[in-house]
Amino acid sequence: MKKLLLLPALFAVSQAYAEPNMQDGMWEITSKTEIQGLPPGSMPPNMTHTMKQCMTKQEAVPREQVKNPNCKMINTKVDGNTVTWNMQCRNPDGTVDSSGRITYSGTTFSGESRVNSTGGGMKMNMVQKMSGRRIGDCKK
Repeated sequence: MKKLLLLPALFAVSQAYAEPNMQDGMWEITSKTEIQGLPPGSMPPNMTHTMKQCMTKQEAVPREQVKNPNCKMINTKVDGNTVTWNMQCRNPDGTVDSSGRITYSGTTFSGESRVNSTGGGMKMNMVQKMSGRRIGDCKK
């Protein structure tokens, strides 16, 4: 579930595109997730998660390379140091629409993603606020 929540921000890259001002290296990424529409007791409505991940400039921009064949990137835009995207997932069980915006400043970033999903008679809305800071080089 945690990897799913960070999916829109951390896609792999397969082609060369415009890149924001972001330094390759080891990053500490903190996300605060607020979820509305969950059954009571299934998960806390507000969660904060911090992780460390080796990232490159190319991974700063979401791409078409989505591992789920039911999902597709609708729009990805780099405007200076700000990256925005929209993604849709459709399957027989429901739909997921997500959008996001991240602004990079060399060794830091901040942003937000929104996910709206329907399926199984439920509707869920999630807002994830993200921030990151470069903490060093990646281990080889």
